[in-house]
Amino acid sequence: MFGHEQESKPHTTPKDFALWAGAMIALYLSAGALITLLFSYLDILFPDTLRTYYHDPFSGAIRFSMASLIILVPIYIWLTRILNQDIRKNPQKKEIGIRRWLLYITLLISGFVLAGDLIALVNNFLGGELSIRFFLKVLVIFAVIGSAFAYYYADLKGYWEKNEAKAKLSGAIVGAVVLVSIISGFVLVGTPTEQRGIRFDTERVNDLQQIQWQVVNYWQSKDELPASLDDLNDPLDSFMVKTTDPETEQSYGYNVIDDTTFELCATFSAPTPDYAKQQASLPIPGGIREESNWNHEAGMVCFERTIDPDLYKPRTETVLPR
Repeated sequence: MFGHEQESKPHTTPKDFALWAGAMIALYLSAGALITLLFSYLDILFPDTLRTYYHDPFSGAIRFSMASLIILVPIYIWLTRILNQDIRKNPQKKEIGIRRWLLYITLLISGFVLAGDLIALVNNFLGGELSIRFFLKVLVIFAVIGSAFAYYYADLKGYWEKNEAKAKLSGAIVGAVVLVSIISGFVLVGTPTEQRGIRFDTERVNDLQQIQWQVVNYWQSKDELPASLDDLNDPLDSFMVKTTDPETEQSYGYNVIDDTTFELCATFSAPTPDYAKQQASLPIPGGIREESNWNHEAGMVCFERTIDPDLYKPRTETVLPR
């Protein structure tokens, strides 16, 4: 009899291990990607006024999080359906060790994350630093992690085994939430094609800034502005100024207005994004006496710059004392 009980006890097969481990890994990575994505959206919608720099959001966290969700969430839903169907066909699979270990570990991690989330909320509230952005981030963590906790707590109680229709509905809801989150990314930061144009625009601005530095350096050395951008590149100098558009390879526009004033022009793909306009408040390098900035509209835009001789005096030869 004892031998018969041992034989009837369910064992974890390599297939069980692979399915449960894959489902949990996909769950953890998907939850992290969703939280990161929603946090990035909140940073765009509620920007930090103390931050004095910006970056292209689509080239970093948002893009990677969207890619992760597009791949991982379908894998997670697919593996979860296979596991639920397997348990319905073989109810004894509920008792395999890998399942119970992973579910309890997931509940433990979720519980600690939720507790930490509430601690952070209360701590910031007591410190008088509760902003709408912070509150919404706390809410995001509570919603994402709390949903995972509720789902697997119900799973341990056998709820999804008995309610197949509701299990499918929960999967559809998860898919819909992720789909809306991804679509929101395109609404907030634009499509990949639009972002490609913005990245070209960023490179154009960087090129113009380098040209501006070199024009000032040329003026200091020779007490006059260069007649053309070609004058900035000395064949004997290892540093070469990039004077052509990265997309069209056409030369940037350059016009001399007077002895100390010049104009740099480029054709941009799109207006400066709202999330990047705080760059305008930063000082312009190179001894330029203008209150302007590098913000631009789509199309041909020219930036007029005037060198301040009081800040950057022309270099003159000095005679060392004997």
